[in-house]
Amino acid sequence: MNAATTLPREVALLERLAGGFGRSSLQYNQRHESDAELIRLPGTTSVLALTTDAISEEIESGLYTDPYFIGWMTVLVNASDLAAVGAAPIGILLSQTLPSSMADRELEALQRGVRDACSACGLPVLGGDTNFGTRLHMGACAVGLIENGRPLTRRGATAADRLFASGPLGLGGAFAFARLIQPDTAPPAFQPASRLVEGQVVRRYATCCMDTSDGVLATLDELSRLNGVGFALHAVEEILHPAAFAAARAAGLPPWFMLAGPHGEFELLFTVPEQAVAAFRAEARGLGWEPQEIGAARPQPEISIWMNGCSARLDTRAIRDAYADAGGDARAYLARLLRLNETVTLCDSP
Repeated sequence: MNAATTLPREVALLERLAGGFGRSSLQYNQRHESDAELIRLPGTTSVLALTTDAISEEIESGLYTDPYFIGWMTVLVNASDLAAVGAAPIGILLSQTLPSSMADRELEALQRGVRDACSACGLPVLGGDTNFGTRLHMGACAVGLIENGRPLTRRGATAADRLFASGPLGLGGAFAFARLIQPDTAPPAFQPASRLVEGQVVRRYATCCMDTSDGVLATLDELSRLNGVGFALHAVEEILHPAAFAAARAAGLPPWFMLAGPHGEFELLFTVPEQAVAAFRAEARGLGWEPQEIGAARPQPEISIWMNGCSARLDTRAIRDAYADAGGDARAYLARLLRLNETVTLCDSP
């Protein structure tokens, strides 16, 4: 069950690392409560959203190898955090450590990926820092603004809410499985798009929101922990991106593995109260966007998903910690997921 008394490993580590730090009196959110840090601007009703993210692990593990994709993802991972709090983009600061041996064509592709992502996200490069070293390192700090209304955080869901995703899920997981575990298999096409525009709509209706950068089940586990609710998900084949479902079948893996992480698809998961769903859907349609309803919140803090003709209860805390327990080894992680799949608890109803 999700209602574990211990913190998830990642959260516990962050508490240990940041527990002694001071906090600004202007900060709106507590630790872990939002994807971006939220700072009240004195004398205004506006809130500044700040986030910083690097993709060192993805480069080191071999998950990201194409220079253009590395540049794109450097921007996208930060833009996704702004989207999850409903902020309008202001700009981005880049931190680049470039290998002296990097070929000109690779450097050009890297910068083109950054440039194209910045253009797509509406995040002009405000400045940054460039260094040289033995290995490529890419990171950034993105800045956004919430001019009025409440910021969107990970807290606020109730057991009466309906659960939505900004798009089909599992493609990031399928990409990671192919890259790290089946390197001879072509991964599905994967280049996530910014959800910044959609996030600003979500902020007006949702009770909580978080992006799926670490995988859908890790995201749901965190939302469950912070809100004291659970989630009953629709059929796995309805939730998964068709390419993710096909990848799972081709690899002989349970389809829910594509939701497990540790790499996600950078969509938004959010809850909307029943009385706001119609208005939310209408505004989304005005953008030409069709958010995907994937389930509902429940009073019991556990996660279930409909598959193989019945509802299956997943131990999302164990699933979330499995990658760390495997020491970051992708094959050992898969072995742990296979063992966890044998312990899935079946329920009578979704």
